[in-house]
Amino acid sequence: MSSNRFKASLAQPPSQPLLGTWLMSGAPAIAEAMGLCGFDFLVVDMEHSPIDIVDAISMLRAIAGTPAEPVVRLAWNDQVMVKRVLDGGARNLMFPYIQSSEEARMAVAYTRYPPHGVRGVAAVHRGSRYGRTSDYFKTANDEIAVIIQLETPEAIGQLAEIAAVPGVDALFVGPGDLSAALGRIGEVAHPQVQALIARAAQAARTAGKPIGIVGANPEMVGRFLSYGYDWVAVASDIGMMTGHAVEWVAAIRKQGDASAATTGAESANSGAAPAY
Repeated sequence: MSSNRFKASLAQPPSQPLLGTWLMSGAPAIAEAMGLCGFDFLVVDMEHSPIDIVDAISMLRAIAGTPAEPVVRLAWNDQVMVKRVLDGGARNLMFPYIQSSEEARMAVAYTRYPPHGVRGVAAVHRGSRYGRTSDYFKTANDEIAVIIQLETPEAIGQLAEIAAVPGVDALFVGPGDLSAALGRIGEVAHPQVQALIARAAQAARTAGKPIGIVGANPEMVGRFLSYGYDWVAVASDIGMMTGHAVEWVAAIRKQGDASAATTGAESANSGAAPAY
């Protein structure tokens, strides 16, 4: 079984922070294209998008042909869901809205075969290369990365205890839900939200656990990096696509307006009678 490069990078961070983005479109072609853009990881989001298990596996296949590593964010901390995405070939799992060390222990257990966990056993699936990986059952536990997402002040208050759970490889702060939990929904840049985001990075460093986050743009990501975040995602495939689309449409329309104004001025200066 090939080694999990993303998990290895979390354990021994490179000189540059790991950089990724979110995949919301559910389109394998877009996932493959983004994997060729220089990102270290791509988050296949099954929580806030229509991506189901079939879509996720198709996207994992597409990303496999690129230098990027896929991270699957589950819709919930659910044993059956975990089993299905692991059998589908996912190895880096992000668990949303974890509130306690007990919930983190459950998440880890769902990813491990007995006696270290409760993952169900099947002989033939994509995760084991359809049974062709002879030592899969012996090595699978070690190659799975568990990422715990903290999205409330209460969860960040439990950061040290959650980080100490055996099998937790990294933490991740969800700034959107965190702002909502603080009564500042949609105001990630608010000083109160930023202060807690910075505090989480400091607490993770004290706990010796890598911590990640997502920012809407390079400027916000740069701020997060200054706080000490180890791995960061910027925007999403749809966010980048629509953002550039709006920008380019506005630029072209502005050029068109300027051209029309110039043409109109030239006509007025020519002395020609207007056509009605």
